[in-house]
Amino acid sequence: MTRDIHDQLLTLDSHIDIPWPDRNDFETGSADRQVDLPKLRAGGLKAVCLAAYIPQTRLEDAPRQQAWERVQAMLEVINGLGSEAVSVCASVKAVREAVASGRVAVIPAVENGHALGGDLSRVDRLAAYGVRYMTLTHNGHNDLADAAIPLPALGNDRALHGGLSSLGRAVIARMNETGIVVDVSHAAKTTMMQAVALSSRPIVASHSCARALCDHPRNLDDEQLLSLRDAGGVIQITAMSSFLKPSAQGRANVADLARHVRYVADLIGVAHVGVSSDFDGGGQIEGWADASQTASVTGALRLEGFAESELAAIWGGNFLRVLEQAEAR
Repeated sequence: MTRDIHDQLLTLDSHIDIPWPDRNDFETGSADRQVDLPKLRAGGLKAVCLAAYIPQTRLEDAPRQQAWERVQAMLEVINGLGSEAVSVCASVKAVREAVASGRVAVIPAVENGHALGGDLSRVDRLAAYGVRYMTLTHNGHNDLADAAIPLPALGNDRALHGGLSSLGRAVIARMNETGIVVDVSHAAKTTMMQAVALSSRPIVASHSCARALCDHPRNLDDEQLLSLRDAGGVIQITAMSSFLKPSAQGRANVADLARHVRYVADLIGVAHVGVSSDFDGGGQIEGWADASQTASVTGALRLEGFAESELAAIWGGNFLRVLEQAEAR
């Protein structure tokens, strides 16, 4: 019964890293990947945001340029995944058409605004690659904003900008203009709250959890969740064990993920919550170890009492709404 319901849904995972360097094994599949075409088919996962992850390096000219070169190379790989079975999609319309035709929809994304190398004009180049969201930071402060987790190895103090820098504000404005959604996962609370207030379009947290249930600096507290709701945004609860429950309590499972979804839905409404895996970037919980086990998440959500219409919203409808609002001119 659960699998029948699951297979009728437009299931979308909003945050998956791509392995790097590329191994050219997405279509054939590999035991070393949590997400590839065979696993997506087995798990009934129909749309995925594949992120070009850029690690944070020092805020110096050479590392900035290396970040820019790396993101372009990664986006070339993501855009090169198109085939008879896969459509790389830069619009919600294209996603829906791909899924309706039985193809997997791939949505390009960028993790870490450090990818811009400190250059505002590069936002337009990312848009040309079809990028639909970009996290402002990763771990470690960058030229745009303060991160939730500073990196002392990079010389980080608790804060660098007090939230957004002037460049970060300009980048958000340009992202709004080019249809790239602002993603506040990994951002400091100061950064997140300023971004919500500044952005003219709804924002997302593509892979975060509820801080009230697990006190981790990467999670959003109730004030942040309410702010996200008021701006029309969405938080995508993610399958990272340490974000779902304290490590002292053991490894998290799909029931823990569903519990976070329920908490957020009760606090700010089911229209503002979704799910993500963070596969191939650290995400893995009991019951959802790779994309082939995706139907177990639907089962856990059903046990939390979500109706089929709510499952459709959680599994992709809410996130696609935000993408579509970003496309409107």
